[in-house]
Amino acid sequence: MVNYRYLGNSGLKITEITYGNWLTHGSQVENDVATRCVRAALDAGITTFDTADVYANTKAEQVLGDALKGERRESLEIFTKVYWPTGPGGPNDTGLSRKHIMESINGSLTRLGTDYVDLYQAHRFDTETPLEETMQAFADVVRQGKALYIGVSEWTADQIRRGSVLAKELGFQLISSQPQYSMLWRVIEGEVVPASKECGLSQIVWSPIAQGVLSGKYLPGQAAPAGSRATDEKGGAKMISRFMNDQVLTAVQDLRPVADELDLTMAQLAVAWVLQNDNVASAIVGASRPEQVAENVKASGVTIPAELMAKIDAALGDVVEHDPAKTRENSPQTRVA
Repeated sequence: MVNYRYLGNSGLKITEITYGNWLTHGSQVENDVATRCVRAALDAGITTFDTADVYANTKAEQVLGDALKGERRESLEIFTKVYWPTGPGGPNDTGLSRKHIMESINGSLTRLGTDYVDLYQAHRFDTETPLEETMQAFADVVRQGKALYIGVSEWTADQIRRGSVLAKELGFQLISSQPQYSMLWRVIEGEVVPASKECGLSQIVWSPIAQGVLSGKYLPGQAAPAGSRATDEKGGAKMISRFMNDQVLTAVQDLRPVADELDLTMAQLAVAWVLQNDNVASAIVGASRPEQVAENVKASGVTIPAELMAKIDAALGDVVEHDPAKTRENSPQTRVA
């Protein structure tokens, strides 16, 4: 079963493995398969579920809400997000304005079939809305009981610090950051993690298996397997392309002996690796098949000895991305309409 960790400087416990439905529910897989994946997550002991209003343009929230119907609400931790365009994409259908936040939380609650979410997250930083306006809106969402806690996603260290100060002045706190993080993508380690520790946030990381690259299924010099994410234009082929070169894929294959030594699959090793970071509360995993969920859960509770952590670093060498500036580079500099 899955272990629990506290989320940031709060009393909220979440499962070390979070079930996320970014690329699957409402787009890649049929609803009955999505429901079976959610059931598999519950059966494996996962109680923490992450989605966003933008996933499949609101359909993913609906699918998740339907799949969780009948479960005891108090036994679940349901997370969603706001920022990216939803609906027809009008001028106020995006960003972190008071108008968009207030309308978006109501829409999310309706689709999820719940009176509140446990964590409401700013899906990116909005450069076009005063941060004071955004944080006041989040404070009001908390006071209205529509969200219990507030978090952010892909914010820089400076944005986290500024947001945390305002939140405390308004009587609540930011407790989480949701960045991309994996053995290959470590850009949060230099600045975001130290700022988060200072401000009382922990990480809920996405793409711990680097969009599947760290599973070892992509081999250097060979075409990507048919039906894999690297071949799916709707399902993340563009994002995975940064890792799809022979230098990276060769280095990843050198991780196989480490996984074997720990009696883990390479995907399990990748998830276990992010959980070694003491500022990481949970790793988000998705699934297009129910059996994938049960496999990923086996990474919970694994301790990777220091000598094997060093072997991982040696195997990957120069293919690892460390540059903290990538957090800002990968966020929109103007509001996306």
